[in-house]
Amino acid sequence: MKKIVIFGVGLIGGSFALALRKAGAVKEIVGFGRSTATLEQAKQFGIIDRIGADVAREVADADMVLLATPVGQMADIMACIAPHLGAHTLVTDGGSTKSDVVAAARANMGDKIAQFVPAHPIAGAEKSGATSALADLYQGKKVVLTPLPENSPEAVLGVRKAWETCGAVVSELSAQQHDKVFAAVSHLPHLLSFALVHDLAQRDNKDQLLSFAASGFRDFTRIAASSPEMWRDICLANREALMGELQQYAAELYVLHQAVENNDAAKLQEIFSLAREVRSAWTQQ
Repeated sequence: MKKIVIFGVGLIGGSFALALRKAGAVKEIVGFGRSTATLEQAKQFGIIDRIGADVAREVADADMVLLATPVGQMADIMACIAPHLGAHTLVTDGGSTKSDVVAAARANMGDKIAQFVPAHPIAGAEKSGATSALADLYQGKKVVLTPLPENSPEAVLGVRKAWETCGAVVSELSAQQHDKVFAAVSHLPHLLSFALVHDLAQRDNKDQLLSFAASGFRDFTRIAASSPEMWRDICLANREALMGELQQYAAELYVLHQAVENNDAAKLQEIFSLAREVRSAWTQQ
């Protein structure tokens, strides 16, 4: 590719740029963002070649545009770029929810909708910003594409190849399937981690509690250090699926509550044994 334009040059966008640069797959990378300081850092670290000044001019001749901002910002960016996209410019994103992003694209991209191929790289971390970007972030990691009916096979292949060039293993789901799956295995765990730390943070003896917290607490709450803005947007964007998962998890917690209250050792053993078996099998895949 001769040129790619990235909106949001933090962990996701910055790592995409570094991976393509490392692979020799792009000649020029232009970055846009809300923070001048972050953009300057991205240029200093070799993530981007230039800080973009004119959106219309930059996207007109770009081979690819990546939207790597929080999902709540994507609709405005889509509306901004759509009138100026080149006929062969592909657009993809790195959002953790897909139904809302697809809806935003349909509302804002008009007749350029066929050029947008939604994607979700499963390679996040609790750190954010340009300083967290890594050239090998996507190596061996999954990226889920949720193609639209309007997408041509060539457009889907172009976006697939870009992510594969970054080292990712690419699969496809519908937007609805994607959101249901990740409500269970990503969005709910983040919510639970935030909730536990928030609960302790409000207690009068929080300092004492945290002083005794060890590796188990550290492992469980690592993702509570993630971007509050990003996860706020994700929770609201995937509200329906996440509400279902919260209800199911609340029911599971009640079963545990009853088992502890009733001194039901057999039930606790049953739950813990199945959980351990499934997790052990998953980690060995």
